[in-house]
Amino acid sequence: MLGQHGRGLTKALLTRPALAMARVGITPNMLTVVGTVLSVGVAVATLPQGRFIMGPPLLGVVLIGDSFDGILARATGRSSVFGAFLDSTLDRLADGAIFASLAAWAALSMKTDSAFLHVATVCLALACVVLAAVVPYARARAESIGATASVGIAERTDRLVVALVATFVVGLGAPQWVLSAALGYVALASFITVVQRIVVVSRQMAGRAIAADGVEQETSV
Repeated sequence: MLGQHGRGLTKALLTRPALAMARVGITPNMLTVVGTVLSVGVAVATLPQGRFIMGPPLLGVVLIGDSFDGILARATGRSSVFGAFLDSTLDRLADGAIFASLAAWAALSMKTDSAFLHVATVCLALACVVLAAVVPYARARAESIGATASVGIAERTDRLVVALVATFVVGLGAPQWVLSAALGYVALASFITVVQRIVVVSRQMAGRAIAADGVEQETSV
């Protein structure tokens, strides 16, 4: 949702800097790889240790910078199937590193008197790791069978913004359950998105089966 509304703004703001990068020989795939390395590095270096004031803003800057690859590809006419594949694949590494780092913090560094909150936070963070991969997989698998599944209430931008904002707020002194609640929301919204995509693909396949039956009947007549 946030990603859909923000694409026009990021395009307007980042197109000129992206074209400047192209003039010095930087390619979209270079940006994709560098952005992923920085995302994973920042996440692992800050979040498990509870550096919540430093980590989320740095990740925010890196993730905004990661938008340059797509904008650069479109602005220079260098979009490619491989580039889209590389970007999607490496995004899963970045997302996994962020949520896994939060899981590591919850497991090793979270200080709470509530055993339930402790265990729940670890489990929710791990659920986010899994679902961060399943949501885009559902779309990719749908496209591989000729369907479309771009629906859902929790795009990548939504999931990351909710998690990182909550992490930063906890770093400023908010109760730790704020992060637990945010991870719960991300996990639930991601699961709902997977279900939405399954339902949409199911309807598309059913519609095609009905159409195919109709064609067969007309042919037999």
